[in-house]
Amino acid sequence: MRIIKMYKKFLEPFLECLGQFGRLYAPVRKNGVLTYGPIESISEAVFSDEHPLIPIKKLFHPMKFDMFRFGESGFQPDYSMVEKRVIIGVHPCEIHSLLRLDDVFMADPPDPYYSQLRHNSAILGFSCMPTENSLCTSTGTDIVEEGYDLFFIDLDQFYLVWVGSSLGHDMILCHDEFFEDEVTHEDIAKYVAWREKRNLAFKKSFAFRNMPDLMELSYNSEIWEQFGKKCLSCGQCSMVCPTCNCYDTTDVLDVSNKVSGRRERMWDSCMFVDYSLVAGGHNFRATRADRLKLWYTHKLKTFGKEYGRPSCVGCGRCVDTCPVDINVLTVSQALSAREVPK
Repeated sequence: MRIIKMYKKFLEPFLECLGQFGRLYAPVRKNGVLTYGPIESISEAVFSDEHPLIPIKKLFHPMKFDMFRFGESGFQPDYSMVEKRVIIGVHPCEIHSLLRLDDVFMADPPDPYYSQLRHNSAILGFSCMPTENSLCTSTGTDIVEEGYDLFFIDLDQFYLVWVGSSLGHDMILCHDEFFEDEVTHEDIAKYVAWREKRNLAFKKSFAFRNMPDLMELSYNSEIWEQFGKKCLSCGQCSMVCPTCNCYDTTDVLDVSNKVSGRRERMWDSCMFVDYSLVAGGHNFRATRADRLKLWYTHKLKTFGKEYGRPSCVGCGRCVDTCPVDINVLTVSQALSAREVPK
């Protein structure tokens, strides 16, 4: 691991030069909403503590795309969405979410679409301060040690830059005159002070480490029925969660030919009533209470048991967006108190 220093005046010209490594992507403001998207100039990027509404998963696990075309002679995969990319301004919790998605999509056999998008994308992480509902200090995802090519920590006049890969090293070389190898004792003191200031800025937390046991002990609790009465089954929690990864597929036949067409893939959610509907009309999770219990059991207990780290990365988007206030905070509070918050 190499840690170097760059003064802020060099940030924009350095990032502009990274276009030689792929198309630049960053958080941008569209119709008042912060979202990840391609940029033509670094001046379009919005670097802030705010999270984009839809997480970075949309760049690796697209909302909707054509997987392949099929016909009498077989099928032809469609990888037209794959391109070399440099994604700038990624917060620590987002990088952790990609590592969770890697566990799912890169396992043997890997998902070819996710895998190609991942292998062709560079990640440039940026530090951030907590927002109103940030929970990443509870989930241990406020700091990253892997999953990036470069990571910038903002220390007012300069950045400390972590080089996390050989590609990140190559990027530095395109303007190595911007960087200093010497990190002084004073610089280290500023970094320590920044971490202390940031840790004190978190406004909310929950007992994340207790959740697997509480979920196990509360599997038959009446709180799920109470939450079920409030839930709208709108699926917003799944859409904004950076680690939700379920999808559905549909074959779309060409109008003029009944044996040729394309297969579409699109996001799905276990919060939708027909998600667990099977042949014969049986639905394994017909009630909203059952679907909620599945969602939170997966986030807070079973994913960690399967992959060694829980699925929730503490971004707080479920707290920001659920219209009836069902989220990791209210669920953890209810599991502890045996009462759904008013």
